[in-house]
Amino acid sequence: MTIESAFDELRFGRERTLNLRSSLPTGAEAARRAEAWLRERQMAKAGEVLVVTGRGKGSVGGVAVVRETVVRLLPRMEQRGVVAAWSEHTAGSFVVQLASVRKLYEAQRSRAALPGAVVVDPPTLGALDAHTRAALRALAMRSLGALGVYAPAEALVHDEMVARFATLAAALPPGGAREATLRAAVEHALLAFDDDV
Repeated sequence: MTIESAFDELRFGRERTLNLRSSLPTGAEAARRAEAWLRERQMAKAGEVLVVTGRGKGSVGGVAVVRETVVRLLPRMEQRGVVAAWSEHTAGSFVVQLASVRKLYEAQRSRAALPGAVVVDPPTLGALDAHTRAALRALAMRSLGALGVYAPAEALVHDEMVARFATLAAALPPGGAREATLRAAVEHALLAFDDDV
């Protein structure tokens, strides 16, 4: 173990270090592992982490496939709200500052709001007003994100909206302004997600 490795072990520990160099993955395997690990570490609120890629000295033609894959992956993860910043730590590793979970949700919302993105709510919720449906959609997205589903298909979002509606509506008191009470319950659930972030 080098002195640099010893300092890295002290600074990051095993929990906050992904060593891709040790298993010699292909570029595609490295991308899958790194993305899944970064997302998991973001949910665990790990903060700053170390991704070890190696320098590619043993690679065919001397091309650092894993390192180049991670260099391409990190900006995409930044756009998706997973990574806040990153920098080269050594010739074979990167320090990655993970974004807050709130940033992840904000990135999801901004992608959903892109021009041309068609959002159609489930027909079963058609009787609810637009504000209530929007709040249910936000709650469904946060719920799915908490489960590790970051770019869900619209059908999955619909199912989660209906499931959240059914759970909250079943707990509402009879009579009165049921939709206003439902919307308040949805907003309370959203605030609970924000408090966890």
